[in-house]
Amino acid sequence: MDKNEIRETIARRVALELKDGDVVNLGIGLPTMVPNYLKADVEVMLQSENGMIGMGPAPKEGEESAEWTNAGGGFITPVPGAATFDSATSFGIIRGGHVDVSILGALEVDENGDLANWIIPGKKAPGMGGAMDLLVGTRKVILAMEHTAKGTPKILKKCRLPLTAQGQVDLIITEMCVIEVRKGEGLVVTELNEHFTREEVIAATEASIIFAEDLRPMRQ
Repeated sequence: MDKNEIRETIARRVALELKDGDVVNLGIGLPTMVPNYLKADVEVMLQSENGMIGMGPAPKEGEESAEWTNAGGGFITPVPGAATFDSATSFGIIRGGHVDVSILGALEVDENGDLANWIIPGKKAPGMGGAMDLLVGTRKVILAMEHTAKGTPKILKKCRLPLTAQGQVDLIITEMCVIEVRKGEGLVVTELNEHFTREEVIAATEASIIFAEDLRPMRQ
């Protein structure tokens, strides 16, 4: 699989986790692709930490407005029914448990559902932003991530980088498989991409993993 196929495979599978009416927060990068693959009968409301519910697609070139940007500073458009508010209200929504799903990337995730996703060794980072609030305040946390970083495992026994939050990850979706983080059980592979074998998944994963008895082909 090339880079584009990997990203599309992950985004398509993540989209199947979203239900009509969900309030969803998307991390930067790969997670922003997910709305492109929603089923026709599923509409979600996208929330942005800087103070908005109801983000639409990026505007056409030449139609950008400085009044409409996402938390990363990118230009967006509002959808009918969108609402804007201050940052304090936005984080009140997040911390109050009113965001149904957060979809984030990961540098590292481990057997306990701990996540490290904000600092890259050797590079300057401004901070973790709202990620820690989203991880703790959101009802369901999904990681949309490539299984390895150029062959180096990202799913570890224990995270080595500074943590964003402990034990908050519910689901890990990679190009290889779907992994549920189950309390008391660990990492359980519930779906396997037909392009990969169990042995390949094990070789690409440092953490201990269990294959579910009712293991299914990875849905798209």
